[in-house]
Formats: sequence, C-alpha cells, structure tokens
Amino acid sequence: MGREMQHNGRNQAQNMRKRKRASKRKRQRRKVILVLVVILLALGCLAFAFVWNKYDKMGKTLIKEKDVKINELTPETKEALEGYESIALFGLDNRSTGEFESGNSDAIIVVSISKETGEIKMASVYRDTYLDIGADKFRKANAAYANGGPKQAIEMLNKNLDLDITDYVSVDFSALAQAIDLLGGIELDIQEDEVGYMNDYIDTTGQIVGKESPHVSAGLGVHVDGVQATAYTRIRYTEGWDFKRTERQRTVIQKMFEKAKQCDVFTLNNLLDEILPKVSTSLSLTELLGLAKDAGKYHMGENTGFPFEKESGDIGNMGDMVIPIDLEANVVQLHQFLYANEVYSTSQTVKDLSAAIRANTGY
Repeated sequence: MGREMQHNGRNQAQNMRKRKRASKRKRQRRKVILVLVVILLALGCLAFAFVWNKYDKMGKTLIKEKDVKINELTPETKEALEGYESIALFGLDNRSTGEFESGNSDAIIVVSISKETGEIKMASVYRDTYLDIGADKFRKANAAYANGGPKQAIEMLNKNLDLDITDYVSVDFSALAQAIDLLGGIELDIQEDEVGYMNDYIDTTGQIVGKESPHVSAGLGVHVDGVQATAYTRIRYTEGWDFKRTERQRTVIQKMFEKAKQCDVFTLNNLLDEILPKVSTSLSLTELLGLAKDAGKYHMGENTGFPFEKESGDIGNMGDMVIPIDLEANVVQLHQFLYANEVYSTSQTVKDLSAAIRANTGY
C-alpha cells in the first residue's frame, strides 16, 4: 500500500510538472505575441510574437499623436471608432532598403481591430485614388507618403476618410521577402495570366533584395518563397489592374497570418530578430503590449478595396486616376465595413472634398 501511494504520488508530481511545462509554453507563446496585426501584419506576418526586449530593434519613427490632424467628427462617429484600433500599413516601393521617410506607398491598407471580438478587417486604398494629399492638393493617394512621409500619409487618410489614425507600420520589399522566407514560404494559387508578369518581377525583386529565386508556373497551392511572393504582390497588368494587385497583397497577408499561427516560438523569435530592424512604426512599447494582451482572440475577417464605387480617367497632366463616385457615399460604406457603424454621417470636411472631386473631375 505504501509503495502504491508513493507511486501514485510520483505520477501526480510528474503530471503536475507536465501541466506546468505546458502552461509555461502557453504563457511563453502568448508573451511572444507580436500583434502581427501591427508589426508583421504589415509584412503580412501576423506572427503570434512579441518579446519585450526586441522593441528597441525596430526602426522607429515616432509620431506624436497630438500632431496628427483629425477631422471634426460627430460624437457618434468618435464613439464607434473608439471600439477599434485603427492602424495604417504602408508598403513602400523603394529601391534602397530600409528607407522609410519617403517614397511612394504602393500598398496603403487601413486595418481595423475590434477591441471586443479581435476581428481584423483590411481595406486597401488604391494607390492611384484621386484624393486631397494635403494643403488642398489633389493627387494620387500614394503621393502623400512621397511628399511628407508617414505623417502626411496618415493625415491624408484621416482627412479624406474621416478616420482617427495616429499609428502606422511601414515595410519595404526586403522586409516582406525575408519574413516570408523565415516562415518557410506560403502557398498561392497562380493563374496563367499572372505567370509572365510574376517571373519578370521575380528577377527585379531578387535584384533589389539581393537574392535569386527561380521562376514559377501556374497552379493551385504553389509553394513560393519570399521573393516569389513579393513579386506576386507587385503584379498589376492582368485583368483587374491595380484593383487586383491590392487583392493579391491582402491574400499574401492572410497566408502569412495562417502560416504564422502554426509556427513554434523559436521560429517566431528568429523572425522578429531578423525583421524588426527592417520596419518602421509609430507604435510605442505600451501600445504594442496593449494590443498583444488579447492576441489570442485575433482572427482575420473580411477585406476589401477602396473606393467601392469608382471610375478611371485622366485628370489633366496627372495621368490615369481612380476617381471615387462619390467620395461621401464611399466613405459612408467604408465606415460601415470597417467599424460596423450604420449610423455614421460624414464630416463637413468630407462633404467639401466630395464636392471638390466632382467639380475637378466631372464625375
């Protein structure tokens, strides 16, 4: 009887140690949660990881919240926006890596994260959208970043779309390609009409990031590395043009999110060590930790492109533009999509901009 009690006691102790180890691994995984939504979501890598001492490795460009301009919003709109974290993600088409202060932002994505449910929604603002980029200058939306860096690009989004964004994450080709490689690649469905353009971009992207990758063939579930996936996000000359390209960008982000959720802590830590120095963000450590504390409930929701109703046309010497039809109605639909705000009404600023776009373009 005594030996049996001792044996049971040892089993209980072993089981207790196993439970403690499992609990420790679980806590470590949550502790290693970088709201991929935030830093590596921009890379497309919603990796479940954030290690406290890694924050100083990021290429930070802090923007003071009080310095970012926001429209005069109604109390109802403010209340709706307070239920979400809104972050601007910028993918820069820079030929020199690590340069985040300027450059055309060929990917402009507004991310909303529900504080209640953890649902993540994305809306790509088409790079050629005819908007006020600042100081009543109507240009292509991607020119805002080129003219005034992330601050002007955020203010462009806030002014034209009635948003209250104060935070951003910026990445370039090199960071995206390397993040995908560290995740072990992703699977994409590649269409016949995409192959030629994708292979051309594989060559040019490889030169930019300093890594050669083989050409691809059409197929479903094709395994691609970082250079190949980045090339896929750059395709814009098939049917659908730039509208389809933004869809490809969001697809890669979703694929990275799915892959990151399957990774172990070692892989995620290694990814962060390599990638964090190659991104720029305004988010502070406190803000990152605030987002990370509920990271277990984050999940991907729907995504879309903006504007919803649009026309393409030449505007003076600015070339082909994407023109919102009309801006006010599009912004209403955006708030319904990102913030489930069915009672939203536009600010006077958006009403004025909508009228100006109609007057300037005839649409």
